[in-house]
Amino acid sequence: MATRANLTRKAHFLGTKIKSLRKRNHLTLEDLSVRCVQLDATAAPSVSYLSMIENGKRVPSERLVKIIADIFQRDLNWFYDESLEATAIDPAPRTSAVAGMPLEPGFLFSENLLQLAIPELLAQTGTTGRQFAHLLIRAHQESNQNRFPDLERAAESVGRKIFPLSLDDILGIAGSLGLKIRWFDKSSFKDKGDTDKPLNTLVRSFFDAPNVIYLNKCLETTPARLKFDLANHIAHKILHDGDGARAPQVSGGRASGRRYDAESPNMDAKDVLFAWRDFECSYFAAALLGPKTPFRQFLARHSYGIDAGDKVDLTRTLVMRRMSSVSPYPHWHYFDAYPPGNLRAVYRGNGIPLPWGNMTMVSDPCQHWAVFRMINSRSTKPSAQISILESAGDKHLYCCESIRNKDAAGNPHVLCAGVDLSPALRAQGIDAARTIDQIQNACNKHGGSGPIPSENRRQLESIGKILNIGWIAAGANKDATIICPRSTSCPREKHCLGKAAPKLKPEIDEIRQSLTTN
Repeated sequence: MATRANLTRKAHFLGTKIKSLRKRNHLTLEDLSVRCVQLDATAAPSVSYLSMIENGKRVPSERLVKIIADIFQRDLNWFYDESLEATAIDPAPRTSAVAGMPLEPGFLFSENLLQLAIPELLAQTGTTGRQFAHLLIRAHQESNQNRFPDLERAAESVGRKIFPLSLDDILGIAGSLGLKIRWFDKSSFKDKGDTDKPLNTLVRSFFDAPNVIYLNKCLETTPARLKFDLANHIAHKILHDGDGARAPQVSGGRASGRRYDAESPNMDAKDVLFAWRDFECSYFAAALLGPKTPFRQFLARHSYGIDAGDKVDLTRTLVMRRMSSVSPYPHWHYFDAYPPGNLRAVYRGNGIPLPWGNMTMVSDPCQHWAVFRMINSRSTKPSAQISILESAGDKHLYCCESIRNKDAAGNPHVLCAGVDLSPALRAQGIDAARTIDQIQNACNKHGGSGPIPSENRRQLESIGKILNIGWIAAGANKDATIICPRSTSCPREKHCLGKAAPKLKPEIDEIRQSLTTN
């Protein structure tokens, strides 16, 4: 009986510790099972067996405990010491990236006044309805951590969670919905749009109500893009009954602003509708081609490599955007940037400040952001970077991976996906502020970019293994760099623009101070 009691006690402590680590890192039982398969397929447990281990109904073998210890970067002895952490199973809180302080007086933000004021505001600032809609959609994405379960379920009901879907599979789905395919042959053309330099512009596809999809023949040579456009129009048929009220799918050309058929440069309610439908259909298409659970497992098997989609005919854009929706780690950002610095797409689920505006260029962008460096590079290989950013008095530690790509019209652009590492450090009991200070000091010793100290490098490599994001270790073994929202407020000891401009108080403040201090 004593032996049985000891086994029960041992099973309880081991199960509780494994469960605490899994929940702290936002992994499902299925996620943990997949991670175990990655390290040792023969000893990996099934989901049901893992559940029994966590509930104290089974005692894991030492071989399995070693696998789990490696996944969560824990010492093997920690699992057997029969002590529990007080906050062991409390995961890091998920906070809204766009949360702000309450605004007073509140009556100024009433629905009636906003409906009257917003069109006037947009007209006076030259902001189009489509630009404004994109800002609202981005805020909506970030406040929801880019999770939209209704759209996920709608896509999965059509695709039945099959992954990967072949081009024939997608054509079969289109046929089952009564959609007809028509082809057209149009090459790209030059469109200046909102930029100083004209960009190649290509109309890839469009929907003709009630059931015809028009596809450009050039898509035949790129199955990944063809699958996405088909999935996008399938989404319009499912979500909006194919009413045709949506914009054509275009690569290049205008970065933002009016629809191509818009007659007025000012606020247009149709612009808002089209922008929202573009988002809905794009999200649905990504969920259809990358259903949440199998795609999450696919990313885990490839350590979130941003070019992993090349193996299954998925565009890198889809893969990188989808990461933030399916990853168990919620603190992601994503940029799609065109030279010289125009953001086509932005997602900031970790609250990272923008390196420049996505409606107008700023005069003093920080040139040390990874996305800027890659824009000015000719390399087509993925590149990882660890960055320290100080904003509003807080310091953050980011890791991102960027890759230079070409859109369907042949324009070069840069895709960048990244994570905030501070929550991951804190979740493992590491003093994130101390780590950031140590890396920042090392950077300042080398003029703003420098090698990461060995202790901090080991910490980041460990975090990379826990999150199963391979490019974190790649970034940790390169020089880290200090970045900032604007170059004129550069935090480097050696200012990146030379000598920082002195910060002068406005004259009215000087008058006030001189009078109140006498």
